[in-house]
Amino acid sequence: MTTLLVIAKEPRPGRVKTRLTPPFTPEEAAALAEAALTDTLRTVAGTPARRRVLVLDGTAGPWLPPGFDVVPQCAGGLDKRLAAAFAGCDGPALLIGMDTPQVTPGLLTVDFDGYDACFGPADDGGFWALGLAEPDPELLRGVPMSTPATGAVQRDRLVAAGLRVRDLPRLRDVDTAADAEAVAAMAPHGCFAAELARLRTAGRR
Repeated sequence: MTTLLVIAKEPRPGRVKTRLTPPFTPEEAAALAEAALTDTLRTVAGTPARRRVLVLDGTAGPWLPPGFDVVPQCAGGLDKRLAAAFAGCDGPALLIGMDTPQVTPGLLTVDFDGYDACFGPADDGGFWALGLAEPDPELLRGVPMSTPATGAVQRDRLVAAGLRVRDLPRLRDVDTAADAEAVAAMAPHGCFAAELARLRTAGRR
């Protein structure tokens, strides 16, 4: 069975979802980040897994459900932090971030029958999921992160290593206010959609 990894930042104002400001304040952006993280963790908690791990920059809060191991992110760029997350696994692992609260247990229930890797592209050119049957940190180190070509470079790295890659559905990350509206519409019953609706009612949108 697969280990599920979630890499995330503690949802503190000024540290998360800075591209949502404006139109949202740093406090509101942090509230949306917390809602996205809550939805993500609840989905992971409801997905069959060998182990569930939150790889966290910061301190866990009341949004963390039971059943997760919490490990700190290492220092360095995102490529090094993702690599270190996989280095802590001794079997098949699937890693996601906190930016796709519309994710479902069905999307996270992957197997590696006939494949060596799973890759979930994101609309912004990055990726929302990466799964490795045999975690190898070197597959991530040196990949340029947070660029429009990040996903393509990462997938090419997998193929160049001789891995058979299974492509997962493309998802939209929450980076901007427009992303927030679109993602909330995809998952209208989650915490993220509810928080966005609350902020609209409060007069922010």
